[in-house]
Amino acid sequence: MCGRFTLALTVGLGERFGVDDTGLSLSPRFNIAPSQQVPIIYATHTGERVIRMMTWGLVPSWTRDLTGARPIINARADTLSERPSFHGPLARHRCLVPATGFYEWQKSGTQKVPVYIRRKDQALFAFAGLFDILKGRDPPLWTFTIITTEPNALVARFHDRMPAILQPRDEARWIAPGPIGEGERKAILSPCPDDILEAYPVSKAVNDPQQDGPHLIQRSGDRTLDL
Repeated sequence: MCGRFTLALTVGLGERFGVDDTGLSLSPRFNIAPSQQVPIIYATHTGERVIRMMTWGLVPSWTRDLTGARPIINARADTLSERPSFHGPLARHRCLVPATGFYEWQKSGTQKVPVYIRRKDQALFAFAGLFDILKGRDPPLWTFTIITTEPNALVARFHDRMPAILQPRDEARWIAPGPIGEGERKAILSPCPDDILEAYPVSKAVNDPQQDGPHLIQRSGDRTLDL
């Protein structure tokens, strides 16, 4: 499960992912929640990389009635080929979801304490994602989902799933035009090494999706967690 994440770095985003982001007005985000818009990177059929804002929560292109739709915020890596909602996106609409970290919650007594997980070097990285386009609207609705995989040793302390963090060497292959084989897909979407990540408790203010700001990723004084 991945229900909240951050994009605390926006300067250098275009350079890091090889896209022209000059047309976007981006600011650091510290509490991205489902239904919010996020800059997403994908490749056209010619291989050109594009960045555009999309809404978190995939709505399949064949959806008829948005009022009854249930946007999909996460997609399990091990069942992607089994879900009709993902057949088209898996073949043609794979994407990169830029991020700097994500949140999980660890039980401490009767409470759940939020934990922030990021790269030790605090660098930008990308979750593997899928997107789809609901046409017949003005404008069309662009939506995405974050793929989850089995947890590595670090994240397993908090949850039985984790977002699929791509190794930089795999980012280009993930969004390359055309289908991707099952074996290669499984290798790309495997859990990232836990030794490149760190985790620490943060303020419960992150529980409120209306909250945003760097204070949300500051280490809290909670000493009850085994981190």
